[in-house]
Amino acid sequence: MQPDQRKKLTNELVALIEGGNAHVTFEEASSGIPSNLRTVIPDGLPYSIWQLVEHVRIAQKDIVDFSVSRDYKSLVWPEDYWAKPTDQVSDEAWNASIEEIQSDQKRFFALLHNETNDLFSPLPWGSGQNLVREAMLIADHNSYHIAEIVVARRLLKCWK
Repeated sequence: MQPDQRKKLTNELVALIEGGNAHVTFEEASSGIPSNLRTVIPDGLPYSIWQLVEHVRIAQKDIVDFSVSRDYKSLVWPEDYWAKPTDQVSDEAWNASIEEIQSDQKRFFALLHNETNDLFSPLPWGSGQNLVREAMLIADHNSYHIAEIVVARRLLKCWK
């Protein structure tokens, strides 16, 4: 792959993960939520906004950790990927979760931009996965749950 092609591809993958083209960004979906509504499970939905944010954090961290290290330890599905329902979440816990999502995205972007990493070669410790596939997995997974956050916000009457 030519360097200019690689740069175009990595820029597109970053933009896909950051969102905002065909859907709202994670930042838009998760900001401005009244703290008393973060843990409310809307009628007809299985999760609160807090549980969705935590799920995005946990799953994305899992994908990034897998992409980074042959010492990766897999989580147990589904219990390790979902936070239990709770009545409240502190601003500190909320902000820490949001910050970790952003930090893990930056860690993954560094992998994509590191020209020594082949974007298409299977990761030696995986079963055929490569960085392009993992980037698309992050983007797909996050956009799905971002949409759920927006739906929950609409049901809780705290969306635009």
